[in-house]
Amino acid sequence: MNINILIVEDNADNRKLAGWILDDHGFTHESAASAEEALALLDRGGFDLVLMDVSLPGIDGAQATRRIRSRPETANLPVVAVTAHAIKGEERSILESGVSALVTKPIDESLLIDTIRSFFPVEV
Repeated sequence: MNINILIVEDNADNRKLAGWILDDHGFTHESAASAEEALALLDRGGFDLVLMDVSLPGIDGAQATRRIRSRPETANLPVVAVTAHAIKGEERSILESGVSALVTKPIDESLLIDTIRSFFPVEV
């Protein structure tokens, strides 16, 4: 099963790291440096999951997730929030934005991959 993941991350080093992790586990991926760019890519379709940085310039990850949820064609798309802001109050507001799961930075590779795999019914 080929899973195509959209990485939404404004930091180029973090985009590379996420890409390397996904490559190591056989996932295909594309990247967006902003929520605006990600929303345009999602209009094109073809993604099975979004890794969404929460702290983005312009439209932040929570706002972008709400927009993803408001579109019929992406309303059920899994969105995994990735954040360094793991304090309890922020975690709750991130989850309330409609994300499917939350992974904290620094990224634990095993946790990230297990989280991604949890959204797909067959072993990937």
